[in-house]
Amino acid sequence: MADIQQMAPVMSDADREVARTLRREKVSRVVRYVVLIFVGLLMLYPLAWMFSASFKPNHEIFTTLGLWPAHATWDGFINGWKTGTEYHFGHYMLNTFKYVIPKVVLTIISSTIVAYGFARFEIPWKKFWFATLITTMLLPSTVLLIPQYLMFREMGMLNSYLPLYLPLAFATQGFFVFMLIQFLRGVPRDMEEAAQIDGCNSIQVLWYVVVPILKPAIISVALFQFMWSMNDFIGPLIYV
Repeated sequence: MADIQQMAPVMSDADREVARTLRREKVSRVVRYVVLIFVGLLMLYPLAWMFSASFKPNHEIFTTLGLWPAHATWDGFINGWKTGTEYHFGHYMLNTFKYVIPKVVLTIISSTIVAYGFARFEIPWKKFWFATLITTMLLPSTVLLIPQYLMFREMGMLNSYLPLYLPLAFATQGFFVFMLIQFLRGVPRDMEEAAQIDGCNSIQVLWYVVVPILKPAIISVALFQFMWSMNDFIGPLIYV
């Protein structure tokens, strides 16, 4: 009985310590969330201001920092669509997509085929060709501008989209090939071997087995190429 009475204060002290720990964790969690919410709102404010500024007249944009427009107007969108030239904004976007979409499609097809060959087949001088592929990634694109321009001029392809499409049909962007190769090296060959036992040839294995497995990497390739092509100014300026 005496032992039980002696243990009671000890258990009470332990409970108090647990309560203090839980209280500290709760306060720490609240402070952490408050800081994160504040930083998040601070980072979102420029985007929110930019969106609200699109509904403001010019004089109001440069005189107030508030988000809510005092005199809301659609003139910014209307004038932006008209562009102040003989062509509207949709015409320019259509020209951009004529350039971007084929580049994305050609990059996905050629890079997937070349990466599959490097990752799954043994070819003569394979390490040499792979090292060459890596080396091409070290060359700045500006170094290749003049040689490529002279080559396409001799081939009579200037003032067209061909100089922009043709290199991508042969997987000339080593970064995407390298990325897909590294992804494939982490994928077991069991499903591919099972498909070959069932009678699939290499093309069928690539299309029905490898491509579905590669979907995350292919989506990454598409997104990167789409963004880089949308931001590319010098290529269309020189060739088209």
